[in-house]
Amino acid sequence: MKEVCTFVLMTAAGFRGRTRFLFHLILQARTNMAATKWVLDPMHSEVQFKIKHLVISTVTGAFKKFDGSAETEGDSFDNAQVRMSLDVDSIDTNQEQRDQHLKADDFFAVATYPNITFESTGLTKSGSDYKLTGNLTIKDVTKPVTLDVEYGGTATDFYGNTKAGFEVSGKINRKDFGLTWEGITEAGSIVVGEDVKLLASVQFAKQAE
Repeated sequence: MKEVCTFVLMTAAGFRGRTRFLFHLILQARTNMAATKWVLDPMHSEVQFKIKHLVISTVTGAFKKFDGSAETEGDSFDNAQVRMSLDVDSIDTNQEQRDQHLKADDFFAVATYPNITFESTGLTKSGSDYKLTGNLTIKDVTKPVTLDVEYGGTATDFYGNTKAGFEVSGKINRKDFGLTWEGITEAGSIVVGEDVKLLASVQFAKQAE
C-alpha cells in the first residue's frame, strides 16, 4: 500500500511538473511573438464623410490630414488593434465658408477639440471581410461604433514595402456626438441631415522589426 501511495504521489508531481513546463512554453511562445506594427500611409489613403443637404442631395467632405497605426500578431489582421486620429482643421467640403462654419463652435469647435480619434476594441472576421468595433471620440463625446471593413489584401510596392489595403464604411448620428446645430429654411426644410456616412480607403505599411 505504501508503494502504491508513493507511485501516485510521484505521478501527480510529474504531471504538475509537465503542466508547468507546457504552460511556460506557451507563455514563452506568446512572448516571442512580437507584435507586427503597421503605419497608415497618408499618400495612398483618404477619409471622407457624406451628409444630406436639404434632404434632397448629398454633400461630401474629407479630412486632408490624419494618421493611424495598427498592431497585429504576425501578418494576420484578426483582432488587430487599430488607432486613428483626424485633424479637424483640415476638413474640406470644397466650400470655404461652409468649412469655416464646420470648424466653429456650432459644429466641431476646432479650437477646443482639434482631433477626432478612434481606438478599436475588436476586429473580427465577417465572411472574407471584417467588422471593426471601437470607441469614436468627437469633441468631448466618446461612443462605441461598428464599421464594415473590406480587406483588399496585401502587396509589395516598388520600394519593397509590404502594404495592406482596406475599405471602411459606417454610419453615425451627428447629434450623438454633440453636433446638434439645427438649420431650418423659411420653407421649413432641414438644412443638414443627422445621419453621417463614414468612408475611408486606407493603406497601411508594414514596419521593419
